[in-house]
Amino acid sequence: MTADTLTENAKTILKERYLRRDADGNVKETPDELFKRVARAIANVNRDYEDDRSVEDEEKEFYEALSALDFVPNSPTLMNAGLELGQLSACFVLSPNDDMDSIFQQVKNAAKIFQSGGGVGYSFSRLRPQGDVVQSTGGVASGPVSFMRVYDEMCNTIKQGGKRRGAQMGILSVQHPDIQEFITAKDEEECLNNFNISVAITEEFMEAVKYGEEYDLRNPHSKECVKKLDAGEIYDKIVHQAWKNGEPGIVFLDRINQASPFDNEKYPEHYMDATNPCGEQPLEDFEACNLGHINLNNCVKDGEIDWDKLEDLVDLGVRFLDNVIDASDFPDVTGHDGEEDAISKRVKANRKIGLGVMGWHHMLIKLGIPYDSREALKKAEEIMGFVQKKSKEVSSRIAEDRGSFPTWDHSMYEVPMRNSTTTTIAPTGTTSMIANTSSGIEPIFAVSYIKHVLDGKKMVMPDPVFEDIAKEGDFYSEELMKKVAKKGVLKDIDEVDEETKELFKTALEITPEWHIRMQGIFQKYVDNAISKTVNFPNDASKEDIKRVYDLAYDLKCKGVTVYRTGSRQEQVMQVEDDKKDERKVEKRPRKRPQVVTGTTRKIPTGYGGLYVTINEDEQGLFEIFAQIGRSGGFTQSFTESLARLISLSLRSGIPVQEVISQLEGIRSPDTIFAYNEKILSIPDAIGKALKWHLDGRPRGEQARLPTEDDSRSDVAKIVDQGLNPACPDCGSMLTLSEGCRTCPNCGFSQC
Repeated sequence: MTADTLTENAKTILKERYLRRDADGNVKETPDELFKRVARAIANVNRDYEDDRSVEDEEKEFYEALSALDFVPNSPTLMNAGLELGQLSACFVLSPNDDMDSIFQQVKNAAKIFQSGGGVGYSFSRLRPQGDVVQSTGGVASGPVSFMRVYDEMCNTIKQGGKRRGAQMGILSVQHPDIQEFITAKDEEECLNNFNISVAITEEFMEAVKYGEEYDLRNPHSKECVKKLDAGEIYDKIVHQAWKNGEPGIVFLDRINQASPFDNEKYPEHYMDATNPCGEQPLEDFEACNLGHINLNNCVKDGEIDWDKLEDLVDLGVRFLDNVIDASDFPDVTGHDGEEDAISKRVKANRKIGLGVMGWHHMLIKLGIPYDSREALKKAEEIMGFVQKKSKEVSSRIAEDRGSFPTWDHSMYEVPMRNSTTTTIAPTGTTSMIANTSSGIEPIFAVSYIKHVLDGKKMVMPDPVFEDIAKEGDFYSEELMKKVAKKGVLKDIDEVDEETKELFKTALEITPEWHIRMQGIFQKYVDNAISKTVNFPNDASKEDIKRVYDLAYDLKCKGVTVYRTGSRQEQVMQVEDDKKDERKVEKRPRKRPQVVTGTTRKIPTGYGGLYVTINEDEQGLFEIFAQIGRSGGFTQSFTESLARLISLSLRSGIPVQEVISQLEGIRSPDTIFAYNEKILSIPDAIGKALKWHLDGRPRGEQARLPTEDDSRSDVAKIVDQGLNPACPDCGSMLTLSEGCRTCPNCGFSQC
């Protein structure tokens, strides 16, 4: 494969998100030029070292691997290498200490990172609990969750390098006195929508769960035990919230530090209490890590693993990622002690890299191995064991010429090592789309799906490996691809044999147990951690979630993310039968006259400009029309249906004040301040529009309804996909995998 053989989907993603642009926003780079730019920028690091790795040879090798999509680095490297911004890492940790200066210094530091294209994780476990007396001021502490809201608002306003929206991870120790508030912090839709949240679980806590005991809550400021809680009850509360909306996740903190290459007791500065936003990269304060992915799909030849090619790619990947450390221009942030350039110094002291894989499911399919099989687990052990072993050999070889990482004497290593860690399994949502392969170590999400393109046209997008197998097996047809696309899975597709169906089981067809067993096998051979989602059907029980958490602990995983399909869009409602009057009076809405009069008002919302048209007849308010975003997208369809129901209510005699009271105050993930009021959601905005209309509030200039051209710019303003299943760029449904929301239609990714 070369850059000339990129799929149309990959070319679109590169154009929209990665290719260099001029001052007017026009693309001024081809995909091939992008690969050359990145290869050249990373190879140029060799000029700073006296070894046998020539810049020219390195650049050629890097370019060939990138253009063939055999190896793909994390997005900031593709976006920024060789350009003025120059920030190449995706993962950062900036945990605040328990004082106001540190808390708000980290807000400032994080803003700089978001602007440069990175995501940030924080531990809030050091902050004193809510209600604790602050002796220096005589005031009362507001607690970690309150400060998380400050970080959330900051993130909401900062756009990463014009291309990526800020992503955050918030972690709190299960031993913190505010742990119960934290567990339910995202229970309401308006809270912390720029955060993933996880509870840091200790071995002590898990032992207490196992034996039905209480455990200690400790004030992080005084270090004293302030209360005891039933561990089982807290564990059940975590499980309940994960079942309800997918969060919080759990992070096995003691396990993370036990696996660290550093002696944390002797050198406490190496203790890790937070991870990056998707959870796969535990890091010290002010540390960053750059990631890259070997495309396993390209390492199969004639139905066998091409071990020579895989070894070459491991060698290349370690060399590439080690160079990225020196090539990256890290944001200049201030450390806890006032130290300048804290990130660059910490990164270059430990020189962590995260070499991972993508295309795992596609590799298994080409090898004829079902994902949910013992043979697949065995193959995972072979593959990742090989990558881990070879990555250490390469790092040690580089150290002989360029020296070990500066904190090597703090580590457990007995031989020279260039990098304190070498392996991570990270999300590859967008990068795997560029490579046209399955994401990370996840099962495929669909065997075929419908892609919406320009002018309302639809295109069938079959899985590339399935398409090849169908053609080789002589059962390919466009009709079959369309038929599969309607279902997404091969079940009940008579034209496909059972063996092929087994190979192409999708994420939801594979049981949660197999998801977590695959994660556990890979974790055995990964220095850092793994970003992976355990998918559950909508009817999964809390006990199902709990079993997976227990299994993850037993299998030595470092963290777990679960997602029950549809759980983040559910609204549970209860109604009572009205038995007071058995007679039902059928109401009919009044008919629409030939002419109605009205006005159109534009209201900014967190999801773009909302246009609300309010019409009246002789009896008063008669109907409304509401338009936002792109025709056919989730947000627009939701808005249109809401307007229709409101119109039906008005025409049926429901008092408009009743309608307003039901709409105002409804919150969504993305709020905005406009017209001296906080616009909480699209329903809230419609309610305010109705109220302003009744109050005779001046509407300003008559709003022009958006055209197809300018409505897209409104949709593109959507800042986060926390609870909204629609893609902000194209309106298609998002998928959740590797702890990251991704659009299979256009390549949008929140990570």
